[in-house]
Amino acid sequence: MRSDAMNLSDFILTLPIITLLVWALLLLVVDLWVPKGRKGIVAALAALGLAVTMGVTLSQSGGSGLAFQNMIIVDGFAVYLNVLYLVSGLVVVALSHDYLKRMNLERGEFYPLMFFSIAGMMLVTQAYNLIMVFLALEFLSIPLYVLAGLARERPESEESSLKYFLLGTFSSAFVLYGIALIFGATATTSLALIIERVGQGALNLPLFIAGAALMLVGFAFKLAAVPFHEWAPDVYQGAPTPVSSFMAVAVKAAGVAVLLRVFLTAFPSLAAEMAPLGWGIAALTMLIGNLLAIAQTNLKRLLAYSSISHGGYLLMAFVAYGNPQVAGQAVAAMLFYLLAYTLTTFGAWAVVISVEQNDYQGLELDDYAGLGLKYPWLGVAMLVFMLSLTGIPLTMGFWGKLFLFRATVDAGYVELALIGLLSSLISAYYYLRVVVMMFMRSGEPRIRRDGWLSLVAVGSALAVVGLSLLPNQILQMAAQAILSLQ
Repeated sequence: MRSDAMNLSDFILTLPIITLLVWALLLLVVDLWVPKGRKGIVAALAALGLAVTMGVTLSQSGGSGLAFQNMIIVDGFAVYLNVLYLVSGLVVVALSHDYLKRMNLERGEFYPLMFFSIAGMMLVTQAYNLIMVFLALEFLSIPLYVLAGLARERPESEESSLKYFLLGTFSSAFVLYGIALIFGATATTSLALIIERVGQGALNLPLFIAGAALMLVGFAFKLAAVPFHEWAPDVYQGAPTPVSSFMAVAVKAAGVAVLLRVFLTAFPSLAAEMAPLGWGIAALTMLIGNLLAIAQTNLKRLLAYSSISHGGYLLMAFVAYGNPQVAGQAVAAMLFYLLAYTLTTFGAWAVVISVEQNDYQGLELDDYAGLGLKYPWLGVAMLVFMLSLTGIPLTMGFWGKLFLFRATVDAGYVELALIGLLSSLISAYYYLRVVVMMFMRSGEPRIRRDGWLSLVAVGSALAVVGLSLLPNQILQMAAQAILSLQ
């Protein structure tokens, strides 16, 4: 009886993931019966599946528990990020519906593959065992390798898929070798037991540190942190644009999630030792990402380098966590920044998709000349996104950077905060260059008029500005989500 009850509770705790996977399989079957000209039905069903899964996920808020012999954990941290992944999925459905049709990419596997990847993200956030961490990372990555090469007739898309696959496999080897070393140091892969043995000092410390360092390298790849960033611009440019937006937001959030779950939960005693390494990676990621973005004229590559630099800002909180007095403040600031980054980045990608033409043209900076004059609503939305990414007041991006910088300074890393401020000033050049092109250059831009694209662009802009009026409330919500990590 006790075993049956335990098994039932295991399935209840993992119900959101199960729901998403079952819905993905149903979509594969339903797509076989939907005529080619009616694929909007599949998109609507995909959105419904994500909404249902979100409802199941929210029903778990406020509770916590362990499942499948302590390999999976459900807590406020997991619920917060799982909702973020599901919202990302809903936005990508809205961005993809018209795009897939006009690019002749309406293939039945698109939405199920995205569902499988989101399920992997949810699993990696809830993983409480290093073996489960590795399996979940592969589960979220393999569908993305396929999605990146969805436009098979384009050599750029095939190159994107192959490059992502090869480098992703390379990074997985680092993670797996790191797990092996940690197992050798502690004789376990359970995060709960690792915490216990670290506290008792019952471990081989040099081996443990080496394993943690190797795992950090693998996670840095998912974040596209320097020097593991070179895959991002090429992959983002070659992949279908909705897939690029999904990778820029959801994959980065998953990288942050696994970094928090593993390092801040199981390896808190290493926070001080890993801080110098994290300091260097964060500083280089912010500076190099922004400096390389200056030279870009292709909007997809520009946003790719922008995404790299924002990974550096997120890593500032990882460094600040080394000071126990501001650990909770640093992680809450990171979660706040993730929300601001998600809203802002998806909005910017919606504008890019609106301007992109059926022949994959319209992605150069010159194609945006006069956009704000001819289509004011779209230009103003892009203006909001560029200001938010820069970190200018009256946007979510401003508060996100302020909270991160404050946590970093409070932790004693004033120099890192100054580098972050300097890199933000550098980013203002290429972000505001887009604004200048839209409002101060004459041109005849062409856009794709689609209601869902407009809804994402305008809705994101309103959210970025509107939620900036409630920064403390959102930060408090993020702080509540990470209580279980402390």
